[in-house]
Amino acid sequence: MRMANQAGGVEWVAICDAWDQRRDEAAQFANGAAVEKIADYRNLLDRQDIDGVIVATWDHLHSHIAAAACHAGKDVFVEKPMTSLPMQGHDLVRAVRSTGRVLQVGVQQRNLSQFIEAKQRFIDSGLIGDVNLVRTWWNANGGYLTPAPPGMERKPAGLDWEACLGWLPKIPWDPKRYFNRFAYWDFSTGGQTGGLFVHLVDVVHWYLGLQAPRSSVALGGIYKYDDGRDTADTISLIVEYPKKVVVTFDATLRDMQPKESVDIVFHGTGGRLHIFRGGYRFIPADAKSKDAEITAPGGPEFTHMGNWLDCIRSRKMPNANVVDGHYTAMSCHMANISYKEKRRVEWNKEWEV
Repeated sequence: MRMANQAGGVEWVAICDAWDQRRDEAAQFANGAAVEKIADYRNLLDRQDIDGVIVATWDHLHSHIAAAACHAGKDVFVEKPMTSLPMQGHDLVRAVRSTGRVLQVGVQQRNLSQFIEAKQRFIDSGLIGDVNLVRTWWNANGGYLTPAPPGMERKPAGLDWEACLGWLPKIPWDPKRYFNRFAYWDFSTGGQTGGLFVHLVDVVHWYLGLQAPRSSVALGGIYKYDDGRDTADTISLIVEYPKKVVVTFDATLRDMQPKESVDIVFHGTGGRLHIFRGGYRFIPADAKSKDAEITAPGGPEFTHMGNWLDCIRSRKMPNANVVDGHYTAMSCHMANISYKEKRRVEWNKEWEV
């Protein structure tokens, strides 16, 4: 909602959440509008005066609510990862194609100025040369160690826990899952894989024109935070693509130093490109000094939401579309399968859309 407000041109009419406290908190970002507060998202989708919805839920509900919104005639902004299971992408792609709705996935790098500029300047121009290896990492993300606030041992009266679970098996109220979703497979997509790697590998797909991986392997475990979580606190994975490209990802919750904690590094015959939200740095292959490096700062993030809003009006395809969202998520799913089943995972044609 904050990003949409910065992009401008938005009129808020309704807020939906399974917890009444969250509904009240969200209403404060509605620019003073007298929004209707709704507990069940299906009642929100029944309204005829809504053009678009933002789906900002736990991972396991992303595709289900997004597809329902498309069928209800709404355009959709859905958080990443777009899916929590491989075959969910098929249902959502069909929903978008059959209804003609505009769906944007929340991988905001696709609309940040430094990413667009670097792609044109180093990738599209051919300056970087041939790229066979992209290294990525993301450490020090404190959101993956979020404790439940004191007093939450008993579920708040105004919170619908069954709505939070959705299609998952019914289990008793679990404040750890509610507040620290990335620590659990059912509420997230492999923790750091679907929460962090999804952003990084999406840039690689976009820059290098990749879709379906060829294979993936992953190793890691719960080495430090054995606090009831079932997703790894430390993970290392490799995804291989038919275009002779290998992408790596490393993440650990042991290293909480924010400096240089995240990066995407394209290793090319013409140079090396480091890039993320803070900006980019290109080091030409023949650079003799630091003065030869090319750098640029990062740009505002609300442009991604702005692209979706513009596409609602123009009916053009947004920059992070549903098909790209499926294949980006599949890179995460394959790594997760490898981690859980302790084997190399090959691409399955059933996953194609």
